[in-house]
Amino acid sequence: MPSFDLKNPVWRKRATLAGGLAAAAGLAFALWPTPQPAKTGGRPGGPDGRPVVVTVTSVARRDMPIYLDAIGTVQAYNTVTVRSRVDGELVEVLFKEGQDVHAGDVLAQIDPRTYRAQYEQALATRDKDSAQLEAAKRDLARYVSLGDRVSGQSVDTQRALVRQLEATVRADEASASNAKTMLSYTVIAAPIDGRTGMRLVDRGNIVRASDATGLVTLTQVQPISVVFTLPQQSLAAVNEQLRLDGKLAVQALRPETRALADTGELELVDNQIDQTTGTIKLKAVMPNAERKLWPGGFVNVRLLLSTRKDGLVVPAQAVQRGPQGPYVFAVKEDRTVEMRAVKVATVEAGQALVDEGLAEGDTVVVEGTAKLQPGARISTGDKAGEGQGQGQGRGEGKGRAGRPQ
Repeated sequence: MPSFDLKNPVWRKRATLAGGLAAAAGLAFALWPTPQPAKTGGRPGGPDGRPVVVTVTSVARRDMPIYLDAIGTVQAYNTVTVRSRVDGELVEVLFKEGQDVHAGDVLAQIDPRTYRAQYEQALATRDKDSAQLEAAKRDLARYVSLGDRVSGQSVDTQRALVRQLEATVRADEASASNAKTMLSYTVIAAPIDGRTGMRLVDRGNIVRASDATGLVTLTQVQPISVVFTLPQQSLAAVNEQLRLDGKLAVQALRPETRALADTGELELVDNQIDQTTGTIKLKAVMPNAERKLWPGGFVNVRLLLSTRKDGLVVPAQAVQRGPQGPYVFAVKEDRTVEMRAVKVATVEAGQALVDEGLAEGDTVVVEGTAKLQPGARISTGDKAGEGQGQGQGRGEGKGRAGRPQ
């Protein structure tokens, strides 16, 4: 084993290195922070146990509408395909495509000459038979006045002839009435108020009563119908409200902008449920005064089922969703929060209608819920260690200020 000698360059180098390591270890020990005892008495909060800055509001009461939402299809209130009821040449077309017409307005004219001749012929036959009837009645009166000088058989025969001619005259009158009706069919009039579509037959064509296409289609757009479906679970509530109120308001919204297009009333609840989809079909009628609705279009439908009077309402963003259902962070008197389960009936215009879990005047957190946990301390002020009163958000209620516990 070699002897230790500081004069030896190798041992001198080793001693210098060992001394440096010892000095570094001593310096590190001197600078190492002394462990501090854990702080006690505080509640969970933000970083370093500081209160979490949030926005709060108070639970209030207000009237809250309850809507049922659906997708609907706009349909014409009435649709009529105008057809000819007689055969003939179409000599006049008296409407323009897209024109608004009223019931009784003349749309087209069919050549009436043949039908006018038939009507006049029927009148002539009626007049001829009427004259024969008058003569037979006069003969019968003479036979009766002669008494025993005329046989009873002759009187009976004449009386039968009178009855026969009376029946003939009635038949002639029916034929004349039929011929007059057929003549009237040569003038084609609008059966309803509506708007004409594209013309399907041009002037000069031969039209027939058996034609399937017709001349034009009329659609009634004022008023107009909106047909939509709801789940069968909503049927009982709809029928109950109809029984109580007699009518329900329906709104039609533009699907692209959610702007209100028109408001009307529920007219029909279908008489059976669609078993394939489990839905019930309903129809609403709307005045469509500004013609914002058009047949064939889609709209968002809102059926006003009822209005909850003095319901408990909180901002919708205060309601959170968890594995156990919806909940809110309710503020306790010591400025800490707790998770409280709630039952939400509906959400409308950014407000949630709460059926269970809250009472009027309770304070809930609206903003800042992401940093909260049960028992966390909160502050509603804009400055550290300073908050605003319960029931107020940031920048509100500056007259009530307090310090977190």
